[in-house]
Amino acid sequence: MVNFGIVGCGHIAGKHVNALDQIANARLVAVCDSDQKRRASFSEKYGVSSYENYDEFLKDPELEAVIICTPSGSHAAIGEKAANAGKHILLEKPFVLDTSQGKSLVELCKSKGVKLGVVHPNRVKTVVRALSEAVNEGWFGKITHASAVVRWNRSPEYFNSASWRGTIELDGGILFNQAIHNIDLLNWLLGPVDEVFAYGATQLHNIEYEDVCVCSLKFKSGALGTIEAAITLYPENLEESISIFGTQGTAVIGGKSLSKIQEWKFARFSDAEAKIQADQLNNESDQTGHKEIIEDFIKAITRNQEPLVSGEEAMKVLYLIKAIYQSTKTNQPVKITSDWSVIM
Repeated sequence: MVNFGIVGCGHIAGKHVNALDQIANARLVAVCDSDQKRRASFSEKYGVSSYENYDEFLKDPELEAVIICTPSGSHAAIGEKAANAGKHILLEKPFVLDTSQGKSLVELCKSKGVKLGVVHPNRVKTVVRALSEAVNEGWFGKITHASAVVRWNRSPEYFNSASWRGTIELDGGILFNQAIHNIDLLNWLLGPVDEVFAYGATQLHNIEYEDVCVCSLKFKSGALGTIEAAITLYPENLEESISIFGTQGTAVIGGKSLSKIQEWKFARFSDAEAKIQADQLNNESDQTGHKEIIEDFIKAITRNQEPLVSGEEAMKVLYLIKAIYQSTKTNQPVKITSDWSVIM
């Protein structure tokens, strides 16, 4: 049994509570939030301890692992305190917004002997696992190019609902907030990336960062790629997709939230065989991604192994996103060196 506490009782915390409730060897013991109404709704509903003060929360004698669901820009400081208190840490995306803070947190967790995991639930979706297998088994032949697309709607009400939304300091931008899961998949499946060139623009929203970003990538393998991220779609979310093309295969996973195989064609299968595969994968019911991520994190703690997405693994997509943002600012290609020396 691993006893968890949740910091930040907003919308995403509900997914973690629901997941914990379905896991036999996990127990929620405490919640922490500066907003009394939010934390009371969790503590009363689930019968757990409630804390306004984070330092007091970390002193809870039952607490073993902390799930951090606070605004993105606060992750590093909150994670540092948890590590110093000897608590295992599971961080909601994005990991952190600053590469130096990310390195420091990874090193601190290692020195304190605590596990550090990051929530990227798209990696455990049935259709994504199948796509990963197709890449790893060479079904595509030579991969020529790929794309990651997020075409969503975010209304003014969304940004007005919380003061941190739309800010550089705490939100980070659409690549960190909305598109990071898809960018993570592209980098995980086909990376590492050698060079990026990107444009960003604020077209509609009164926010501190871009609401549209487009990027070209060159992978170290020689394949090319594109990223399109937008929160300007009318009138609602349209698409989250990832597409991979090669000399012997084509695959597109799409839908509003990357949930269905839309194209699945490989030279090694007849069209009929490929259709049967795609239909079976599309009909399989997924566990909630958060449930599988937490189950994996418990294994990391109890078996002393690395989580599915460790802090070091999460740093890879952090470096990529920072490189893209550097390109949008300089209007120049950014080469991602092996020591990440150009990424600030």
